[in-house]
Amino acid sequence: MNILSLQSEVVYGHVGQGAARFALQCLGHEVWAVPTVLLSSHAGYARVEGELIPAALMRRLVDGLDANGWLAGCGAVVSGYLGAAEHAQVVADAVRRVKDANAAAIYCLDPVFGDDGRAYAKRGVPEAMARELLPLADIVTPNAFELSSLTGAAVRNPDEALGAARKLGRPIVAATSVPCGTERIGTLALSKEESWLASTTMLARAPRGAGDLFAALFLHGRLAGDGLRDTLARAIGAVFHVLKQSVGAGEMRLVQGQNVLRNPIPGEDVRLERIA
Repeated sequence: MNILSLQSEVVYGHVGQGAARFALQCLGHEVWAVPTVLLSSHAGYARVEGELIPAALMRRLVDGLDANGWLAGCGAVVSGYLGAAEHAQVVADAVRRVKDANAAAIYCLDPVFGDDGRAYAKRGVPEAMARELLPLADIVTPNAFELSSLTGAAVRNPDEALGAARKLGRPIVAATSVPCGTERIGTLALSKEESWLASTTMLARAPRGAGDLFAALFLHGRLAGDGLRDTLARAIGAVFHVLKQSVGAGEMRLVQGQNVLRNPIPGEDVRLERIA
């Protein structure tokens, strides 16, 4: 399937497009990648070079796809980190164009703007995502901090995460980084019909990019027609395996772990339960 992906681009490492595009391509999808920023690496390194992609340039790139008639063959859109608030309008316009051309297309919003109790996106980005993008999303994949910020509700355990996720009012929400006691971390996935919690051991010194990878794998599961339970289990199983093999490394070992993206290891420390 053809997937339009609008998120950050790094030269070195596996975050943003470097995680999502690779995973989706491994799973057989064509990915049309529109960058929102172009950086030498993620911001965790001593020196980072690069710059914001102007919103006008992003729009021209989408215009080029549209003018050639390709958006009609696009089955999904996924967006992640935005470098500026005005990027949200470009993404929203791209989503509308794709859906106008293909009514069956779905949009996955990964609202990448913060983690660990702090926002790291530029001022106005979270608000622009909530205003422009959230109402269009078929799938939303926030982490616990982003879910709390979007809803104004505390997210300190699975029950609070469930309540906050319902407040978003979207067809499917998959909330990551949900605290499950002191030693485990969970991901809550819910639709109007059901809710599931997958948890794994909390890993120390895990590299960045897990959220970008999860959003791509979760989107793939839904596009493949998998149920909510199986989509969640397979995505978490693959992400956990990659992170476990990457502990202590500066980046996720995605290339080395690409086989598990195609064939997730079932039950590897993943506890799955249905919740009310």
